[in-house]
This record gives sequence, structure tokens and C-alpha cells, in this order.
Amino acid sequence: MSMVKVKDLRYGLKNFSIVGKIVEKGESRSVMTRFGKKRVADAILEDETGKVKLTLWEDQIDKVNAGSQVKISGAYIKFYQNQMYINVSRSGEIEEI
Repeated sequence: MSMVKVKDLRYGLKNFSIVGKIVEKGESRSVMTRFGKKRVADAILEDETGKVKLTLWEDQIDKVNAGSQVKISGAYIKFYQNQMYINVSRSGEIEEI
């Protein structure tokens, strides 16, 4: 699993790790997915090369707060409404460092 910086993120990138700071975290909301009703929140992750949106699902929402330094592993890039987002796979993790 490779460690990347925000400036290196691109469509199709998957199974990578990234370290950064959560500079903003939105309120959680409920959405319907193919797996049923889930809680989701958007956050902004920043490193020295830039900022990117981060999607937090379910228990990931409670693991981090604005100002947290985090390491994300097992991440992948997803585009939604022409915006690039980091998502964390089911086997991935997000942890405060």
C-alpha cells in the first residue's frame, strides 16, 4: 500500500494510505445506500500539498474531529458530482495519530 500526498490523488487510485489533518468536519446525515440506511459526513483533509474532501461513514464519523491528525489506510478515490473524494474501504481504517 503506497503512501501518497493530496497533490498525487487522481481518478482510479485505490488501496493507498495518506496522512493529514482534518480541517473541517460536517454534520452527519442519513442516506439510503444499497446496503440500507447509513450515516455519512463530509470532511476536508489537508496536507502540505493541498486539500481534498473525505467521506466518513458510520463509526468513522465519531473517530475524528476537526483538528485531528489522521492516518488513513485502504483508501480509494471516488468522484461524485464532479468532486473528488477520498473514501475508506471496508477493510481500510482511519486512525488519529
